[in-house]
Amino acid sequence: MNAAVKHPETPPEIAEEDRLRADMYDFLGALLAQPPDKDLLAKTAALSGDESPLGHAIGALSRVAGAVSPAAVEQELVTLFIGLGRGELLPYASFYLTGFLNEKPLASLRRDMRALGMTRAPNRFEPEDNIASLCEMMASMIRGRFGAPVALERQKEFFNRHISPWAAHFFADLEAAQNSVFYAAVGAVGSAFMEIEREAFRMSAG
Repeated sequence: MNAAVKHPETPPEIAEEDRLRADMYDFLGALLAQPPDKDLLAKTAALSGDESPLGHAIGALSRVAGAVSPAAVEQELVTLFIGLGRGELLPYASFYLTGFLNEKPLASLRRDMRALGMTRAPNRFEPEDNIASLCEMMASMIRGRFGAPVALERQKEFFNRHISPWAAHFFADLEAAQNSVFYAAVGAVGSAFMEIEREAFRMSAG
C-alpha cells in the first residue's frame, strides 16, 4: 500500500456491515497490489457467492482461482499492469480522469491523505492514486487503522472524490482486457462492489 498504516493496539469495534465492506476493499486491494500467492488463491477458490450480482461475480472468481496457478496469475498481472514499458491498463485515477499520470487527481488525493493522517509508505514508489492503494485506504478508514473509524459522511466524500469518478470504468476495462482471465473475474467483482457502494452512499444522509 502507498499509505503507511498505523494499527491501533486494540482495533476499534465496527458494525458487521462495515467489517464486510472493509473486507471487500482489503480483498480487492490485495489482489490488485501484487500477484496473489498460493494461500490467497486457495482462500479465493474457497469463497462462495449468492444470487446477487456481487455473489455471482464472487462465485465466478472462486472457480477461476481454483483453476489457475500462482505463476499464471503473476504473468497475467505483469502483462496487464506492467508490460514492456507499459501494461495494457494503467490503474491510476489521474490517467483515467485526465489521460496523464501524476495530475490534479493525485494532488487532490494527497491533500485528503494528509487531512486523514495517511502518509506515503517509504518503500513504495508508484503514485498513490492507483486502484489497489485506494481500496486499502477505504478499508483503513472503515476499520480505523489511522485512529478512530472515519465517519460515513467522510468516507462518502473520499469515495465520491477519488474512486467513484473512474473505478467502475477501470474495473469494466479489466473485465474486457485482452490478456485478462483471472483478473477479468476480479474486474467483475470490483464492478459489482463499486455499484453497491455508489448506491449505498447515494442513499445515505448528507
